Amino acid sequence: MATGRAAKSTRTVVIAGVPDGLLQDDVMADILTIHFQKSRNNGGDVEEVTYPTGNKGVAYVTFEDQEVVESVLKKDDHRLEDKRLSQPYPLRVTPYCEKVFSSVTSVLNMAVFKDQFVLEDLVEEMKKQSRDLSFGPLQSDGQIAVQGSFPAIQVLRDFLLLKAKSLSEKDNREESKSHQRLRRRLQEHRSTTERRNFVPDGDGGKQVVVLDTDIYHYMKHFFPWIFQENDVAISAVTDGDITTVCVENAGRADAGQVSSVKKKIEDQSIKLHSILRKIRVSFKECPRDEKQRHKWVCERLKSSFPQVLVIPHHAHVEVIGFSSDIFELTKEMSSKSLTR
Repeated sequence: MATGRAAKSTRTVVIAGVPDGLLQDDVMADILTIHFQKSRNNGGDVEEVTYPTGNKGVAYVTFEDQEVVESVLKKDDHRLEDKRLSQPYPLRVTPYCEKVFSSVTSVLNMAVFKDQFVLEDLVEEMKKQSRDLSFGPLQSDGQIAVQGSFPAIQVLRDFLLLKAKSLSEKDNREESKSHQRLRRRLQEHRSTTERRNFVPDGDGGKQVVVLDTDIYHYMKHFFPWIFQENDVAISAVTDGDITTVCVENAGRADAGQVSSVKKKIEDQSIKLHSILRKIRVSFKECPRDEKQRHKWVCERLKSSFPQVLVIPHHAHVEVIGFSSDIFELTKEMSSKSLTR
């Protein structure tokens, strides 16, 4: 059963930009079918068009052959044209399995590098290093906004940390020998004092992991054991799309154990970020009884999709899971909401 769903999801593309509210849903589905069957659009035999979906202006098109998906995606410009439409509409076509978690925006202060680098050159190097990120203009005060997924932001962070480390090492090499001798004497004195006052309390320090909030919720629900470790305290603070997880010693844990827990959380989050998908079913413009119907359908379907996390909100429901499950759940939601 799961294998069949997965195979279908690999033959499916997500269509964004479908004009909403202009025509009857079945007419729009027919127009989409015709568009993606045409050879000039790199199309082929269409097995099914799912429209409407939980997302406004979004449709799913499933082809008979997976090779057609690859062909359709190669076409740069898809424009939906039909005599029943008053004008052409540009469409965005992406693989169904594409990660669609909300991107993160981070503001970086590049001024710390201004004495060692030409900031414009450093930004260009960052862009080449991180092609999956979007960069805003470099401001006069050295700040620049960067937008993209958490894994891509983390890669950029590691790149900048290496830059900073190389500068630190360079400064150390250029430090005078007299300063180095003085620093060694101070370190020896501090080491002697610490040994004299040492109490073996097993302090492993504190380490921080920054996660996508949706990934954090999914991990807490399906992998709670990752956040449970003897002698290690794990706490979290959520601020919108970002959740900061703090890992610290709470008993006899050493620094190695704290680092191990942090790495375990990071590795699991990166793995999930590459395979999970999220959709948002909005009820904002729905009448009250229709909102209740959608929420009722979501609750009823949860048992049929045990690996899907449903997070209800006042005006929408967020659904997080594997792409094949999300594909089937969305279809079920649409059909049950219409037939109930």
